[in-house]
Amino acid sequence: MKIRAIDLLVILLYLITVMVIGIYLKRQASKSKNDYLLGGKSMPFWMLGISNASGMFDLSGTAWMVAIMVVYGVKSIWLPWLWPVFNQIFMMVYLSMWLRRSNAATGAEWMLFRFGDRHGAGLSHKIIIIFALLSCMSFMAYGFIGLGKFIEIFIPWEIVKAFLPFDLPHAYTAHFYGILFTVFTACYALLGGMKSIVWADMLHYLIMVVVCVSVAAMAYTALPGVASLPIPHGWTDLFFGKELGLDWSDRLPAAARKLQNDSFAPFGYFFALMAAKGILASLAGPAPNYDMQKILSTRSAREAALMSMIVNIVLLPTRYLFITGVAVLALLYFRQPGISAAIGTDFEKVLPAVLNTYIPSGLLGLVLIGLMGAFMGTFAGTFNAAQAYFVNDIYLRSFNPDASNRQISRVSYLSGIVIVCVSILLGLLAKDVNSILQWIVSALYGGYIASNMLKWYWWRFNSAGFFWGMAAGILCALTCPHLFADTLPLYYFPLILIISAIGAVAGSLATKPTDMEVLKTFYRTVNPWGFWGPVREAVCKSDPFFLPNRHFARDLFNVAAGIVAQTALTAVPVFGILKMPAETFVATAVFLICSAILWKTWYKRLPHL
Repeated sequence: MKIRAIDLLVILLYLITVMVIGIYLKRQASKSKNDYLLGGKSMPFWMLGISNASGMFDLSGTAWMVAIMVVYGVKSIWLPWLWPVFNQIFMMVYLSMWLRRSNAATGAEWMLFRFGDRHGAGLSHKIIIIFALLSCMSFMAYGFIGLGKFIEIFIPWEIVKAFLPFDLPHAYTAHFYGILFTVFTACYALLGGMKSIVWADMLHYLIMVVVCVSVAAMAYTALPGVASLPIPHGWTDLFFGKELGLDWSDRLPAAARKLQNDSFAPFGYFFALMAAKGILASLAGPAPNYDMQKILSTRSAREAALMSMIVNIVLLPTRYLFITGVAVLALLYFRQPGISAAIGTDFEKVLPAVLNTYIPSGLLGLVLIGLMGAFMGTFAGTFNAAQAYFVNDIYLRSFNPDASNRQISRVSYLSGIVIVCVSILLGLLAKDVNSILQWIVSALYGGYIASNMLKWYWWRFNSAGFFWGMAAGILCALTCPHLFADTLPLYYFPLILIISAIGAVAGSLATKPTDMEVLKTFYRTVNPWGFWGPVREAVCKSDPFFLPNRHFARDLFNVAAGIVAQTALTAVPVFGILKMPAETFVATAVFLICSAILWKTWYKRLPHL
């Protein structure tokens, strides 16, 4: 345990600062519902983009990415496509603009804009509220568990209990830390709403830049050259064939066991399925969480697109400076007792082991703030999204549509307290981080894709189809893990997709179409491309000067160029820290060429409003 008084002081100063931000912005947040939930739609896109990126720099995800970097090497760049990381490119190119044009406050309010509120259209509104609240609270519980276990490593209970009038069994210390930081985060998010979250995220991101550059510099200085790393042939290669071709058996048997246990072989087939799922998930748009709320908080459709661009630019290079730096230090010193013990049991413990062993006092405090701040940003943004659904789509819609600002503020505070209590309860009941993450990814998001993809691109898709597609997909995703107990969720994803798509299409065709006036308003406002023939004809008939969206091919070209640019931008810091100059130059050149193309084919063609 290497934490010192200076590290604790740095952490305390950070916590006080973010609380002051919440208190200072409380008056602004209480002006109206939009001021509290969406920051008054007045914040510049670059602030929202940095805030969104800061929230995505999550603790558990970073620990996993360090683990796969150690084992899979440069090829680990591809594995975050499981999420998928390139969904931000789809958002940047066109989906953020489509979403922002709705002027909705939440994803559930967007459903009313898309499907109206007649002929059973409320079904889509109700199920998306349930989905949003479940996913938000589940993610909050997931973060609660991960943060508690992380803090426990650096601040043992023996130090803390001396300042408290009670003691706890060792099994509950992680829960205590989780509850402490969860309540603290909820306080500043409750006080200042979206603006306090964004300003706290800005502070966190600046700290993370210092941390990431410092860790990367330490690794770069310590590494004589990539040849000195105890790695197998192919570890430094970005591309792959049908198989990975990594043989750790002679160097690090624990890594060989992890490769076998991950069951990603044959990697070529796994990658193809992963990319296909990622493309479909990206076409569906953002889930109803903090990412969607940040897009809806922008000032215009143009700024919504630029915000998604900023996320890619500020998140990936800094994150991979940190990840690669920690992985290099772990591989250089993997025979040291602290590192070898972590690798011998669980590769996700490599991150805290390296930090605890090799990061100097003072900087360690900043590192802990950075990783705790990532939790706090993710938690606060998700918390704000859950509040938005409760206040906007339950209280104002069903109980008190004419509520005053004071009443809205009171309900916001009350709903926030309830949401925090439920998420803590879920965290206490969950077995571990992995169990709740698998439930979120496999069950909740398994049934999300088909319905949420069709809503953008097919005019005949209606509220009933959305409801039955979501219901069929979630039910199938809950059942499949029991039917295919020893199978990766990705491998039975096609079955979930097919069943949910059948439910969505059958539900739509068995019921009346959405009212044509609702569809015309949606199409005229959003102007999407896709299968909108009858609606497009009706709109053009009533408004001969309307220009339909004919940019399907251009948008897909820009998405492809954006994904290549994003991958190159990710590879630059990895190759740079590994002291591979030729590869660093090539990756930089690819990024600059793709950026020049996008400047002409995307940026120059963005709407001015």
